[in-house]
Amino acid sequence: MRNPFRSESDAFFFLLLVIVSFALITVASALGGWWIGVPVAILATLGVIAVYRRSETIAREPIGPAAHAENERCILVIANETVAGDSLIREIRRRSQGVAERVLVVAPALNSHVRHWTSDEDGARAKARERLDQSVAQLQSAGVNVEGRVGDGDPLQAIEDALRTFGADEILISTHPEGRSNWLERGVVEAARLRFTPPVAHVVTDVREPAQAR
Repeated sequence: MRNPFRSESDAFFFLLLVIVSFALITVASALGGWWIGVPVAILATLGVIAVYRRSETIAREPIGPAAHAENERCILVIANETVAGDSLIREIRRRSQGVAERVLVVAPALNSHVRHWTSDEDGARAKARERLDQSVAQLQSAGVNVEGRVGDGDPLQAIEDALRTFGADEILISTHPEGRSNWLERGVVEAARLRFTPPVAHVVTDVREPAQAR
């Protein structure tokens, strides 16, 4: 089933809205009887539906590549814990051969919901930047025209943000192998293929990492 929310933050906000709505219904009913709870329930339901429909509409909007020079090939790479893995580096180099390439590597800053909502993202961004710098340095040493960027913690949102300014001809999503990848369990690759216009390729990078591997 396709996730209609554009990011994990949207989904969390939707759940919070549902909880608050039911709390208001309960309080209204307790204070004024069920006839007070009914209109509150109707208004709360309409509000939840409105938020859901808005998120669903945004998720269906296709985002295609921006214009760029004809002799350029722009490759957008999304990876986190595998961003400096040998398999991904080799795949980027292979796809960059024989073309005037521009490569943008985006590493989502993975973070917990609690730290996200308290704006405590410095640690997640620092870890993402450290891995990203290592990957970019290896690609630059191989002669690849590459830049790196730390992105939103949700990989789909990170792709969308990058496509706003980077006219990608293709998207590479790097993950750990099946069974060790949260992104694969969440269907990120398939969701990206449905949501974005540029073709999406999946690169498996077998890098042994701690828990919460992407």
